Amino acid sequence: MDAVTLEGALDAIEVLIGEGEGGAVYTPNVDHIVQAERHAEFCAAYGRASLALADGAPVVWASRLLGEPVPEKVSGSDLVWPLVHRAAECGWRVFLVGGLSGAATESARRFREASGLEVVGIDETRIDINDPVSYERVLERIRATRADLVLVAFGAPKQELFIDRVRDAIRPAVAIGVGASLDFVAGLVRRSPAWMSRVGLEWFYRLCQEPGRLWRRYLVQDPLFAVIVLRGLRRTVKAPKPRSAPREPLTMVTDE
Repeated sequence: MDAVTLEGALDAIEVLIGEGEGGAVYTPNVDHIVQAERHAEFCAAYGRASLALADGAPVVWASRLLGEPVPEKVSGSDLVWPLVHRAAECGWRVFLVGGLSGAATESARRFREASGLEVVGIDETRIDINDPVSYERVLERIRATRADLVLVAFGAPKQELFIDRVRDAIRPAVAIGVGASLDFVAGLVRRSPAWMSRVGLEWFYRLCQEPGRLWRRYLVQDPLFAVIVLRGLRRTVKAPKPRSAPREPLTMVTDE
């Protein structure tokens, strides 16, 4: 994960767009980390990320425990509104993909109304991640609109796999996996109160909202996160290694 604040994440995305080489931005949370243990392609997609932002208090706490601290939580839902305002200020062309039925359309309306954002395309098509033909139409529309920024709201691991597979085809657009953010913006799903997010209970709020869909993820699969962290901590204690070299810092490009 990249050790950046919310403002730093916005600046880094601005650099990626300014460089014109495309990019992939993900927000790893507990569930993503657990899935990456078992899903080789998902893990590899994260390895190719341009920017990875800690999504969730438990991830921030774990980073500190393991000696690689990140300064704060920057989830997709934290990022989306500040990013929309930055995009409007910079004149970026934005394309919205995914979300629940109607979420992208309603989010686009709210984004335009609140900031004047230029939303150049919307696609709520249900795609089969294992069938490239099913998302060729989406790629054609993104390329045709010359989008600078693509917000992808399929949820993990689908959105990360999609972005990783199409990033070259949609270049120079920068694609960001935003999970349920468009559903939150559109008012189709309620986000947890801020205090629950701060103390790491956002998962519990979502479980109470959608127990039938989420119980297995949160109660059966995600507890493996504790095992992953303990394993990493044990390795750190037994054989401390030099910290890996940080990513080369992104440099802001100006017209001056």
